[in-house]
This record gives sequence, structure tokens and C-alpha cells, in this order.
Amino acid sequence: MASALFLILCCITHFSLSSSQPLFLPLTHRLSQTQFNSTPNLLKSTSARSAVRFHHHHNRHHYHRKTNQVSLPLTPGSDYTLSFTLNSNPPQPISLYMDTGSDLVWFPCSPFECILCEGKPNSTTPPPKIPPTAAVPCDATSCSAAHSSLSSADLCAISRCPLDSIEISECSSFTCPPFYYAYADGSFIAKLYKHSLSIPMSSPSLVLRNFTFGCSRSALGEPIGVAGFGRGLLSLPAQLSTTSPHLATQFSYCLVSHSFDQDRVRRPSPLILGPYDQKQKRLGDAGVGSESVEYVYTSMLDNPKHPYFYSVGLAGVSVGKRVFPAPETLKRVDENGNGGIVVDSGTTFTMLPQRFYNSLVAEFDRRVGRVHKRATQIEEQTGLGPCYYYDKVVEVPSVALHFVGNKSSVALPRRNYFYKFVDGGDGAGRKRKKVGCWMLMNGGDEAENSGGPGGVLGNYQQQGFEVVYDLEKHRVGFAKRQCGLLWDSLNQL
Repeated sequence: MASALFLILCCITHFSLSSSQPLFLPLTHRLSQTQFNSTPNLLKSTSARSAVRFHHHHNRHHYHRKTNQVSLPLTPGSDYTLSFTLNSNPPQPISLYMDTGSDLVWFPCSPFECILCEGKPNSTTPPPKIPPTAAVPCDATSCSAAHSSLSSADLCAISRCPLDSIEISECSSFTCPPFYYAYADGSFIAKLYKHSLSIPMSSPSLVLRNFTFGCSRSALGEPIGVAGFGRGLLSLPAQLSTTSPHLATQFSYCLVSHSFDQDRVRRPSPLILGPYDQKQKRLGDAGVGSESVEYVYTSMLDNPKHPYFYSVGLAGVSVGKRVFPAPETLKRVDENGNGGIVVDSGTTFTMLPQRFYNSLVAEFDRRVGRVHKRATQIEEQTGLGPCYYYDKVVEVPSVALHFVGNKSSVALPRRNYFYKFVDGGDGAGRKRKKVGCWMLMNGGDEAENSGGPGGVLGNYQQQGFEVVYDLEKHRVGFAKRQCGLLWDSLNQL
């Protein structure tokens, strides 16, 4: 199976923790078309997973340890991974999906059983072994966080700590009970452990001592773990704040534009932990000039029901010169946690409410459909649309996202919202044809999606931008970049 997984051990930049320098890491893209016999099948699987993940955001309930659910990036062709080393004897490498839509770091541990994992990407290394002495006690704050804030007394009672010991808070010898997480079309059971992890460096290594993570020995449908970057106590940024505070004030990534082409993901996408100065920000700019990169910022919205999400307000979307105001549900988050749009590295395609989505598609089709024939069969095969056949050139209107805030507009590159490929025919005399498809998705009726975010900004639409999560100023920023060049430039510092 062809793979675009790069070894982080050989391409991390040199870094010294003696100063407040940022940390540059490569995100690798697990793009594998060998699981699918055609581009439409790949797109169909990807669009279906995006829809499942989005709708799951509206069904994530916290009923203590029974249905503690998170959303995880399971979309074939859209998973970005980064690597760690478990500082055991001997050291053991771990490759994890990077996900801003979840708030826990977890990975498979030996012995590990994965149910219904046939055909899914597997880790290139065996699951690590964790010593039992590394287990987190039942009265730890992290144990309560993993169990949706269930009290330590309840958790220690579940762990069979005697009542007299619970009353005098002496249950540290009893381990945190296992927790169950369900997501999309899978689930896992894990226990909490604390151990030393490192992000492999040339000189020296960044060591995360007493790092808390979930260790799973049984999973359904997911053989690879996740590095959660969401807004939670157990997320990677939150835990970085205790060891290297300057690295936890912000993080950003710049996803290399791939258009589902394996040859385009040979170079890693940079993940940057910590702020970096204006001189460095000029590197990798689309113009590669002397001016600083222009960032467009919009404020993060607090969500009382889903505090781990990076939610922002979307004011509208332009198709050509026509601006379509977004519904109120996309502009703000209400007291029940409904609304806003989540900036999510683990969902592939952007999801928008049905009525708003339909208005954008109608305008797009009015402009493109009068010139090019609709490819309805391709729409059925991919789950995307509208799609069009074309011969040599297809002209499409520009698309821009207008976020809440002054001068917070982001013009999308055409490849981020209109994907062109060649339909391979059906083997029954149907000729190969050039096809182009609209790459944003219908998120369904607003009334049916109450209880969660109004929409999701997927990683496909984030390609070719540095996306900055400024945790100090509570804002998300976007800057158009040449991400491959940015990685090369950062490694020259």
C-alpha cells in the first residue's frame, strides 16, 4: 500500500528549549487511494465520514462513564499524523492523528485488540507496553476530567476504595477506572496513565514528563490513536502549559494542498507550537517578499455545552460578487451550546446548514450550470455536488468566507471548493471524462441539528492557509501561505 507517512525522526528542525523559541513539527498525511478503486469511491467515503462526524457533534452526550463520547478523525484520505516517543525501556515510537475537535490524547497499548479494523490504516509500529505503576489514581483531577467531571469520591468508590479511605481522601493506591468513548462508527475503552513522552528532536528532545494519556486495549473501528488539541484539561496544548508555557500560548498548522493526489503530500505540513516573530512569519508567504504575512482574525466563541471546540462566528459567504448573510445559528453560540462554526482539523469537508447551503449552491449552479452539463451520476457516486462535465476549461465564481469581526474575510483558492478530476468510466464503453465538483457539504436541517455547532470548517477548505489558534487572545487566524515552502523555510532558521 502506497503511503505518504514521513518519519518525524528524520525531519524535525533543531530546537533549544533554553529560550522561548517555537517548536516546528511535521504533520504527515495518510493519503491512500489504494483502499478505493476509483476517485468517486474515495470521495464518497470521505464525504460520508465528514457527515457522520458532523452529525455526531450533535449527539455527544456526557452521562458519566457510560456514554462519554468524543469525535475522532476517521476519514480516509484526510488524516494528519504526528509522532511521539514513549520514554520506556526501550523507547517506543507512537504515531497519532492530530485533531482540534477532541480534547484527549490516547493510543493503543499492548496487548491490543481492534474489532472491525480490516481495511483501515494501521500503525507502522506495534502498540507500546505501559507499566502498571504508571496508572493514574482515582482521586486525580485528570481522572475526573476523563469521566466528564464525575467526582473523585464516586470514581474511587467504583475503584473499590474503602469508605473510610474515601472519607479521609486516602485512595491514591486505587487506580482510575476505565472509561468508554464512542465516536462516529466506532468506540474504545481506555485507562488513564502518566508517563514520560518526548517529541523527538535532534538536540535536545522536548520531554513531556508525567504526561497524562488514555491507554486503550480494546477498540472498535480505530487502530490508531489521537492527539487531541481541543480546549480541555487533558489536551496536548493544556498539558504543554505545565512544562513549556511558551509553547501553549498558541499553535498553528499549514496544510499542504493535496487534492487527493499522493504526489502532493510528499512534503510535510508544518505544525508550529508557540508564537514566532514577524521575520519568521514572512517565510513561506505566497509572495515570499519583505512584507509581513497578513493574518485575518476572528474571536473564539465559548460554548457551555461543548467547551472543547474552537468555535467562531461566520457572518456570510460570497459566491462571486453576491454576498449571502449567514443564519444567526452560524454567527453565535447560545446559552445551550447551539450554533457557531467549529474550526476542525479532523473533518474533511465544510458542513453548512441546509437552507444556507442550498442558497450558495443555487448561485454557484446558476453561474456554472448554464455553461456546463451537470454530472448527476458523479454526484450520486461521490456524495458531493453539484458536479459538472467539462472539456478544456471550466470557469467558476470566486468563494469567500466572511467571519464575524472587522475585516475578517478569507478568499478561498479555487481548489479548496472546486475539485477537478478525471472520471475513469465504468468499463462498459463509457469514456473517461473531466469532472469538477463543489466541495462544501449540506449539513442538514437546522431544526434536526439542534444541540451542537451550526457548521464545521473542514481541513480541505483550510489547505494552503496557516491556521493560528491564539489561546491567549482567544482568537483564530488565517493567512494564505505556500505550506511546503513554509516548512522548508522554518527548517532553515
